[in-house]
Amino acid sequence: MTGGLLSNRLRDYDPANILEQENVLRELIQQLVLASLSRAGFFKTGAFHGGTCLRILHGMSRFSEDLDFLLKAPEPEFSWDPYLQHIVRDSQAYGIDFEVGDRSTPDNTVRKALLRLDNPGNNLIRDLPFPRDPRKKIRIKLEADTNPPPGSQWISQYITFPMTAAITTQDLPSAFGTKSHALLCRSYTKGRDWYDFIWFVSRQVLPRFELLQHAIRQQGPWAGQDIQVGADWYIEAMKTRIDKVDWAAARHDVSRFIPDREQEGLDLWDTNLFQYYLHRLAEYLGDASAPTPS
Repeated sequence: MTGGLLSNRLRDYDPANILEQENVLRELIQQLVLASLSRAGFFKTGAFHGGTCLRILHGMSRFSEDLDFLLKAPEPEFSWDPYLQHIVRDSQAYGIDFEVGDRSTPDNTVRKALLRLDNPGNNLIRDLPFPRDPRKKIRIKLEADTNPPPGSQWISQYITFPMTAAITTQDLPSAFGTKSHALLCRSYTKGRDWYDFIWFVSRQVLPRFELLQHAIRQQGPWAGQDIQVGADWYIEAMKTRIDKVDWAAARHDVSRFIPDREQEGLDLWDTNLFQYYLHRLAEYLGDASAPTPS
């Protein structure tokens, strides 16, 4: 393998500082893992989703830490073990020696695994734009929901680094439906969720309500309730949620994942800003439900 694999690719990203450089290195290794999962046949039964998916496959500006997946249908016996073995073999071909561990527990439907790279090695990262502490570890967490709510629609997309590989993922309305479940039901403030909310609304993506309805009935404060999720219910629930967010905590959470050029925009994060974006979304929803002129 050509020396400097990651650093050569990293220069294309042109990171502005050490933190951005570290985020890019993690993302490039995430792509190595995704390519290996594709080669192993994971995407026949699983799909990539979440913030890292939006970043890698849809060009969202913020970086993300974890690789999140959904199984296309419930699979209570799912295990990461065969895929971890494949990742280890593929990665060694690139000079990467992962320490891997399955962190799943039998009583949790979300199966977890951790990949740890103590030192990527000089043959992979050299002549970096910014100095890097060789003792610094890179960790990649994998999570797969083995009992996903029904209602997603799937599409195929592709990555080209380190090779061309096919990746199955949710379409954007399904992704927004899943993100909306997190926005409404997560028990703590995660600014990255709200960054993604602006991203979806700015692109006039509408959440898939069928998926959201199944998700909130399955997990969260409305679990087990016969909630009928439509545009009106969603907008009112989101208004209430936005009023309760700790925006200082949200800004702090997301700040290390976005580029320097976007940091100043975090000063605007408050209830008024997000109610504004929710109002825009309500207008798009209204337009979508309007009858088509004959």
